[in-house]
Amino acid sequence: MHLNQPTVLILASGRGERFAASGGSGSKLHAMLGNKTVLQRTLDAVRMSALPWHLEDAVHSGMGDSIAAAVRATRQAGGWLILPADLPLIQGDTLRRVAAALQGHEVVLPMYQGLRGHPVGFSACCGSALAALRGEYGAASVVRLFATLDLVVDDVGCVSDIDTVDDLQAAERRLHNA
Repeated sequence: MHLNQPTVLILASGRGERFAASGGSGSKLHAMLGNKTVLQRTLDAVRMSALPWHLEDAVHSGMGDSIAAAVRATRQAGGWLILPADLPLIQGDTLRRVAAALQGHEVVLPMYQGLRGHPVGFSACCGSALAALRGEYGAASVVRLFATLDLVVDDVGCVSDIDTVDDLQAAERRLHNA
């Protein structure tokens, strides 16, 4: 791993309760989107970025715990891109752009049409704060501690997470219209 490159942390520890509540069966990450699972599509985009990555799929009590475990597992990274595994339409280029923007910024927030998206990029100076996260909430508390760059991207995939069956159907439509 190149020490200056950030590592993509793919968070796949969630329980997917909203997906089940909306009528979905099984894990949303294993739901089919076209001819691949949601998780496989996310992993494909990460591989296309050519950035180092880590899949955090152990059971944790909340997103904070998942992020902290993933950061501790990749302590030598030159920063981190936090990517929930339920963003199957994310583009590899968006991952590369967030990683490149980290060279001059502490935190990078991708923005699509005024909406905050993922992956949120964190430079190495954020490591201790990320590794100390606990509980159900993600890294918003860490974002508030550091200077941030809002990076405008043209990638609806960075804001198209799969939380419900309707989200999955909308992603299917986007996939076929692409």
